[in-house]
Amino acid sequence: MDMEIDEPTNGTSSSRLAPIEEVKPTPKQIKRIAAHSHVKGLGIDPETNEALPEGAGFVGQIAARTAASIIVDMIRMKSMAGRAVLLAGPPATGKTAIALAMSHELGDGVPFVPLVASEVFSSEVKKTEVLMRSFRRAIGLRVKETKDVYEGEVTELTPVETSENSGLGKTISHLLIGLKTAKGSKQLKLDPSIYDSILKQRVEVGDVIYIEANSGIVKRVGRCDVYASEFDLEADEFVPMPKGDVRKSKDIVQNVSLHDLDLANSRPQGRQGDVTNIVSQLMAPKKTEVTDRLRSEINKVVNEYIESGVAELMPGVLFIDEVHMLDVECFTYLYRALESPMAPVVVFATNRGTTTVRGLDDKAPHGIPPEMLDRLMIIPTMKYNEEDVRKILAHRTEAENVQFDEKAFDLLSRVGSEKSLRYALQLIAPARLCAQTCGREIIDLVDVERCTKLFMDRSESLQKAEEAQKRLAEKNSK
Repeated sequence: MDMEIDEPTNGTSSSRLAPIEEVKPTPKQIKRIAAHSHVKGLGIDPETNEALPEGAGFVGQIAARTAASIIVDMIRMKSMAGRAVLLAGPPATGKTAIALAMSHELGDGVPFVPLVASEVFSSEVKKTEVLMRSFRRAIGLRVKETKDVYEGEVTELTPVETSENSGLGKTISHLLIGLKTAKGSKQLKLDPSIYDSILKQRVEVGDVIYIEANSGIVKRVGRCDVYASEFDLEADEFVPMPKGDVRKSKDIVQNVSLHDLDLANSRPQGRQGDVTNIVSQLMAPKKTEVTDRLRSEINKVVNEYIESGVAELMPGVLFIDEVHMLDVECFTYLYRALESPMAPVVVFATNRGTTTVRGLDDKAPHGIPPEMLDRLMIIPTMKYNEEDVRKILAHRTEAENVQFDEKAFDLLSRVGSEKSLRYALQLIAPARLCAQTCGREIIDLVDVERCTKLFMDRSESLQKAEEAQKRLAEKNSK
């Protein structure tokens, strides 16, 4: 930031002002309809604290959802750190959906890190290192710092070109920006690098922003509420016009994870002790290895921040799906990591019963060693009944904007209850395509019947494979 101009000049400036061209917003991406897009929460009754039979897009699993809501309350009260939960049940009983619903209930302020157990095994990174990174991603730090900032509603945004014309065309020499508060206004002359940051955040006249005086970091707060009456689909949030002077001291709250601090401190850039400046270096190149010694030093600094009241620790949730895929070395590491004072809540999920523990010859429930299993709070999930299957399919068809006639939907529900819920859910998209091929928007009975003949479920596929193996054995015996 070069200088500050309190009074804008009324005379004609000798510098040539480049006209501001409208930056067209990029088209919004089509939201992908994932397997659990319809789940928005656990669906808990606020009066009884019990799970509703149908709520927040969730159907059934009342006992499991009620237990999960208690875990969520314990996480909010910070009395769950260092503990672990196991969601155990048959396939397609909502284990992953419950974990995602827990993340929705916790909100954006609490980290939620999903991990599939098979991701731990890599030829480049040690298993324990993958688990450690996931652990530290799931531990948040809410940093509160007082910064000297310029804050206000943007009244002017004018890039000024250089007077010299090089062979590559004119460049921006500086940026003139006007900020207004309820008390006054200022005009600032900013460095071209700050203009790039403003363009990336799509700041325009009428937005409320603040600029850090020392580092020049720009943060868009929202659209000024004086424009709230305008019909603006692009406005994400309306905020009041800032009070006081344009230049002021402001308490800035920033959420980072311990893994972010590991990456930032593994680079030579950044001033020590300034967490916000460290985070700003995350995209810098030349990353060095994150060692245990470095993590220990970061933990000491974080503890100092917490003791001084500058920061607040936010233990999040680490969700490990298909936990039976982990081996005994991983479980030994998790057993020790859960005893650490800086540990998130770990939620495991598995669909296995008694199976062999990887790395051992012994069998154990859910493929988890007994000493680890004793530490877990186990939440069982049960198979859905026919009525629940029908409700789930209704939610999915609504989420995917698909219409069935009554007979077709009855057949799809029957397939889901007799064969597999996942199989029925996977038939929705091809059935719609079959209907569209025939020039219809509503899926008919023949479309579902055609898809059941074209695509086999797991049991039918297994039966076909056994029959083929039997025929091959009979042919070889002759």
